[in-house]
Amino acid sequence: MLYKTIATLTLTFAALQVSAGSGHDSHWSYTDNTGPTHWGSLSTEYITCDSGQQQSPIDITNSIKTDLPKLQFNYQQFPLTIINNGHTIAIKTKNVAGSLTVGDQSYKIIGFHSHSPSEGAINGKHADMVMHLVHKSDAGKIAVVAVYFNKGEANPLITTLWDMIPKKINEVEHHSDIQIDITKMLPADTNYYTYDGSFTTPPCTEGVKWIVLKQAMTISTAQLEQYKKLYSNNVRPLQPLNGRKISSSN
Repeated sequence: MLYKTIATLTLTFAALQVSAGSGHDSHWSYTDNTGPTHWGSLSTEYITCDSGQQQSPIDITNSIKTDLPKLQFNYQQFPLTIINNGHTIAIKTKNVAGSLTVGDQSYKIIGFHSHSPSEGAINGKHADMVMHLVHKSDAGKIAVVAVYFNKGEANPLITTLWDMIPKKINEVEHHSDIQIDITKMLPADTNYYTYDGSFTTPPCTEGVKWIVLKQAMTISTAQLEQYKKLYSNNVRPLQPLNGRKISSSN
């Protein structure tokens, strides 16, 4: 019981770090001697990045069709708090943006952030960008919804977010007059893949429920280029599946 409690607290703390945009003391990056292949040796807190057997992201292939519960997005509008944390652009929701229900489990959304190109692939193909929506249950369980974006029409919500990106790293901006509606980033078809994985950044904590939406959204070339001027390749390489099962709805 003590081990389970400690594991839950560790996972919850890691989720807050990832979603809020604050990092651990040890510097990590996506390149050179502090890049993904070195994460596990940068700090004892990051050992799981090397030793973990259920790491993310993965290439989704050979999924198994399963009778999975429909996703119920119960999101609410909330005032914008946005951070340029040196690794990505992160938005904090302060537990006031609603929840996701999967079967009998409910998770509050605690934040979301982006990567380009996408972390994770479907049948070997990466999207141009991905948004990770990070959720936490009252019991401390973590669920991350991955929404892929490919070049096409501009996304109005992305326009709002990118216009408010702080100029300085680790700068936090609060905009009480700007209300964010996360549903503007969700596709009409919410069929999905799901598997057991980890956070894609240090400390790479496992025990994360991944939900990858099958239908992609669109982002304009200009929006994508605006993001890439800040973060052109903030992506962890694909990780071994190690025998994990990937389930697919309908």
